[in-house]
Amino acid sequence: MVTVQGEIVIDRPREEVFDFVADEENEPRYNPQMRLAKKTSQGPIGVGTTFRAEMTRRGLVVPMTVEFTEFDRPRRFEERVHMEAMDLTGGMTFEPVDQRTRMTWSWNLEPHGVLRFLGPIVGTMGRRQERRIWTGLKRLLEAGPG
Repeated sequence: MVTVQGEIVIDRPREEVFDFVADEENEPRYNPQMRLAKKTSQGPIGVGTTFRAEMTRRGLVVPMTVEFTEFDRPRRFEERVHMEAMDLTGGMTFEPVDQRTRMTWSWNLEPHGVLRFLGPIVGTMGRRQERRIWTGLKRLLEAGPG
């Protein structure tokens, strides 16, 4: 098991950041590796909501499923992500800081197959990837509408 944690402050209100991140269909807008994210469950986003997503990595398409296991708008959510090579569990918290939002993440990565033996490398790559993803979100949301 590998843990990836971090935080970023986004100059937008907490509710706006939470709602945007919780709607997984937005992720292709700020994560260049995410090519598709589609809600696959009925009803409003909350516990039990599922998404099907596809990322690209070195020219390969990596399918994944995402399911919310806890949901406390606008404070935090937990989710379970399944990919062929890895399972992730964890979540995000959203704290108000003046008119900004401190967003923290903590993921437990459980690599499968040959990745099981590459824990430190998987952790380093995961930390870099998460930082890139959430920096992209920060740029997008702070740029304003559009």
